[in-house]
Amino acid sequence: MLLEAPVYKEIFGAVKIYELQKVIKMDTETEDVPMFTVQNIPRGDIYKVIGEMAIVVPMKNEKLHLVDGVLKAIPHKSPIIIVSNSKRKGPNRFKQEVDLVKHFCNLTHSRVLMIHQKDPGLGEAFKEVGYEDILDEKGLVRSGKGEGMLLGILLAKAIGAKYVGFVDADNYIPGAVNEYVKDYAAGFLMSESDYAMVRLHWRHKPKVSKGTLYFKKWGRVSEITNRYLNQLISEKTTFETTIMVTGNAGEHAMTMKLAEILPFSTGYSIEPYEIVYLLERFGTWENAKELQEVFDQGIEIFQIETLNPHFHEDKGQEHVKEMVLLSLTTIYHSKLSSESLKRQILNDLRMHNIIKENEEPPKPRVMKPIKEIDIKKWMDALDANQETLLRFDL
Repeated sequence: MLLEAPVYKEIFGAVKIYELQKVIKMDTETEDVPMFTVQNIPRGDIYKVIGEMAIVVPMKNEKLHLVDGVLKAIPHKSPIIIVSNSKRKGPNRFKQEVDLVKHFCNLTHSRVLMIHQKDPGLGEAFKEVGYEDILDEKGLVRSGKGEGMLLGILLAKAIGAKYVGFVDADNYIPGAVNEYVKDYAAGFLMSESDYAMVRLHWRHKPKVSKGTLYFKKWGRVSEITNRYLNQLISEKTTFETTIMVTGNAGEHAMTMKLAEILPFSTGYSIEPYEIVYLLERFGTWENAKELQEVFDQGIEIFQIETLNPHFHEDKGQEHVKEMVLLSLTTIYHSKLSSESLKRQILNDLRMHNIIKENEEPPKPRVMKPIKEIDIKKWMDALDANQETLLRFDL
């Protein structure tokens, strides 16, 4: 794969955020690249990393045709982890998903782990290891995308994955999903740290307008989130920046070493919260001794622009408003936010009728890092109590 080399980066304490890199050629035989502005990632190396990377697919009542295309597009070497929070009654959408996955695995012999987010066995497993941040008042895992992603990370750790990547299940272009996984691998191969994250920026996000496709560059939520994340960084460095373009990147991946030390926000705030937390925790050298190895190696965040456009399910205006609120609440309540920045966020949310005049954004609910979870004990408890866990060729 040929990529633009990351020439410019923002350094924020121990965190390095690289500028957006464009894919120049997805597949290439080129061995030597004479220009320092272009980076060649060998195909063999990409597929080696793909084999060490679990791909997590969170889903909730998605169209089966879309799910089928997404699963078929994930490179065969990557184990797939499906965390579903779909209906199990009236109709049983989860059973339909299970039937689809069984048929897919019979045809392809792919390695797949699948579980329902509300499986009581998950609640028992988390209680067994003393981790209850993810549980609701009934002792079940809460609904939410962040919770589903955390489950996926734990299952990826249980099968020994070195990297974990995420793809949404509502993608209309299967070929885009195939590219995402290869882009993740390319990012990890450029990293010099064991604590790395790769976040994708879609080349275009097309919309239907006046009977034709309009290839929009930015999503509505992304524009807002990126603006405030950049302002957060600019105020602390005193140098204005536009470095962050992947604040809401649902398609992203990280090394397992990084995933283990991250606390995760719930719901749709998870992606911007990752960035905010890393800036808060590793943006200064305070308390460096607690995580000395992380500070010594540094954290690298790569942003890669895909070749493929991103067509996904339109979930309506209310969904957009919810995403804006949950994204901005992580920035608003950050200890790095100035009073001026907070006022701007409040004005923005009130102007768009997302919160009322006398309201503040709610504080994000945060789940602590999973590093201290005894993964074998957790998995044994899950196996003993599960109702929906399915393994295919694992």
